[in-house]
Amino acid sequence: MNSKMKSAREISLARAEILKTRIKPYLEAREQIPTGLKTSDAIKKRQEKIKEVLGATEEQWNDWHWQIRNRISDSKTLGKFLNLTEKQKQDIDKVGESFRWAISPYYLSLINPDADYLQDPIYLQSVPTGFELADTKGIADPMGEEFTNPAECITRRYPDRLIINVTNQCAMYCRHCQRRRNIGEVDKPRSKEEISEAINYIKNSPEIRDVLITGGDAFTLSDELIDWILGELDKIPHIEYKRLGSRMLVTLPQRVTPEFCEILKKHHPVYVNTHFNNPMEVTEESKKACEMLANSGIPLGNQAVLLRGINDDPHIMKTLNHELLKIRVRPYYIFHAKGVIGTMHFKTSVDIGIEIMEQLRGYTSGLAVPTYIINAPQGKGKTPMLPEYLISHGRDYITIRTWEGEVIHYPNKDAELTSK
Repeated sequence: MNSKMKSAREISLARAEILKTRIKPYLEAREQIPTGLKTSDAIKKRQEKIKEVLGATEEQWNDWHWQIRNRISDSKTLGKFLNLTEKQKQDIDKVGESFRWAISPYYLSLINPDADYLQDPIYLQSVPTGFELADTKGIADPMGEEFTNPAECITRRYPDRLIINVTNQCAMYCRHCQRRRNIGEVDKPRSKEEISEAINYIKNSPEIRDVLITGGDAFTLSDELIDWILGELDKIPHIEYKRLGSRMLVTLPQRVTPEFCEILKKHHPVYVNTHFNNPMEVTEESKKACEMLANSGIPLGNQAVLLRGINDDPHIMKTLNHELLKIRVRPYYIFHAKGVIGTMHFKTSVDIGIEIMEQLRGYTSGLAVPTYIINAPQGKGKTPMLPEYLISHGRDYITIRTWEGEVIHYPNKDAELTSK
């Protein structure tokens, strides 16, 4: 008996050593991947400089309305904080003639002014580069949203759920934005009358059980307007829950206040989907905002976009997902980048996405493994992309490949029931 137990323990120890070798490359790479939490001291120093130049008090810095009023949207002001070359300034100004851009003072503080900007994931997501004007292949509306718009403010692609687009405003205008065609030059929330038309459509569609409120960014609306929208949806018997889409947990986490949390708590069940793309975005401020929402009983899910130069690396994506789970955000989706005009330099091959999924499944916990999605063109919906784990399908068995590459024959028959 003791001999058998010792043999089993020896097998287990040998297996553990193999598993250690499998995780070693990630552990080594992780040490070189900066995160917002690891670099919090440097971020704080940059914030002090921004406050000094803009003449902001600590109270103003933490006021999300002040942050939006003081977004930077010209190369001259940006040059006070970043070491821009004349070429970079020219590119910024030229792109600005065609595509709107703006960055919140908070998100600006995440950019390292001494870095190579074309290697900086925060800079690339927020500041225009010449790549945007070099794009000749992207289109304005690859999702065909104009053909999935049965009522004012509504986007509908699925049988039982839909989107209410409540505004074109965001805290920051991301350079990979899928709706840059809607941004325009003026922030314009939808009127109550327009939103009421959307709500009436939902009232008359009893098959709809799930409503996503987005834009733009739903969190840019006032507390009062969000409270009203959620309250109107609460009155519809067939609506089972509501979702809010916001990147402000990333770009302007000061938006989450105790008062805002109290409003959301009135309307449970409420879910929030957010949009972290890189570990540098998980900061002390975003951690605080996410934890406030989670403590209010609001489940948080992350919808990353696979972006070249931002997160198209298995170790970076794994680090991001681990950082998110630590602040109670569940990695939900990785979206393949859409073919939006001005953003094609961010696109990767689908092969890169599959490789990332291969390096997540089995190499980390299931909680840290989102679903990799391609949004089919013209509003045809989300299509999961998976590594090939099912190799063949026979009459009584299937052949599968494990996360380590081992090929196994597995039974594929219903159980035979026998009576006693």
